[in-house]
Amino acid sequence: MTKTLPEIYANTKAIYDEAGQVPLSFDNDTEALNASEETVALCDRSHWGLLELSGEDRLSFLHNQSTNSISDRQPGQGCDTVFVTSTARNIDLATAYMTEEAVLLLVSPNRRQHLLQWLDRYIFPMDRVNIKDISDQWAVFSLIGPESSSLLTKLGATMAENLTRGNHWVDMVANISVRVAIGSGLAREGYTLIVPTEAAGNLWLSLTEAGAVPLGDRIWEQLRILQGRPTPDRELTEDYNPLEAGLWGNISFEKGCYIGQETIARLNTYKGVKQRLWGLRLSGFVEPGTVINLKDEKVGKLTSITETQEGWFGLGYIRTKAGGEGLEVSLGDTTATVVAVPFLSHPES
Repeated sequence: MTKTLPEIYANTKAIYDEAGQVPLSFDNDTEALNASEETVALCDRSHWGLLELSGEDRLSFLHNQSTNSISDRQPGQGCDTVFVTSTARNIDLATAYMTEEAVLLLVSPNRRQHLLQWLDRYIFPMDRVNIKDISDQWAVFSLIGPESSSLLTKLGATMAENLTRGNHWVDMVANISVRVAIGSGLAREGYTLIVPTEAAGNLWLSLTEAGAVPLGDRIWEQLRILQGRPTPDRELTEDYNPLEAGLWGNISFEKGCYIGQETIARLNTYKGVKQRLWGLRLSGFVEPGTVINLKDEKVGKLTSITETQEGWFGLGYIRTKAGGEGLEVSLGDTTATVVAVPFLSHPES
């Protein structure tokens, strides 16, 4: 008997957001966090946006609209790429999966409609590109943790060797056709699963019965901050560019013109990155937006914060000249130590 995800969640201790759409917790936060580190956790990311780009010019079009190299990608490959404004200010960090007939673009929940309209604006009459929002037709899950591969194998998936992050294929998982992609969306071992909405409930049940521990959006947010994944309206805003956000690995400096390319190239060539995103181990809670000080001088701003078992942890931009890892700073009466986070990369000064 087919069950929908809401029906399944109704029989659990799921706690939803105010809109009643996103499961924030399954009343097992500690267990879920431990599973993501030691075994395997399962996070429902179906509230993220999934856009489909089709047509013969889809690769060149996306290549010209975002920071990574897209035009040379083959079906079965994928990558993260950043959408920026004409002045290289951040819009979103998305993941593109190339298939035989389309590009599937996984975007942040609060950028789904914005990016759909933004991309459509750049499709000209001669472009052979079509774009549509297919979010409601598909569910998206993340498996997070070192036993993710073993769990998929247990459920019948064929786990090919020598594949890298972003590679994906259609496989049978618990007798359900699923697009399996390497990468959990975090800097932690795992997979992204894209499955038709009508089969999502049965896949969820099969994964949890095989040992995956449900993980709500509240722990996803904690992991996001601990790992340093920037998100729109926090770290990805028009106050910052992707170099400052530590997304160097998602930018091609060799490819030709794209929106925001001139600014990014100039910042790279002339070492014009004036601030960088870092992790912060804090002595207490402070509100996002709080100024970061070095002695009596303002050197940055806190963008996100979460409470962990070890204390408060945040993300914040800090002026490059002030220093980086190991720097001791203050946020009002709260002190903090600057630390590196695994999702981000910054070149040596």
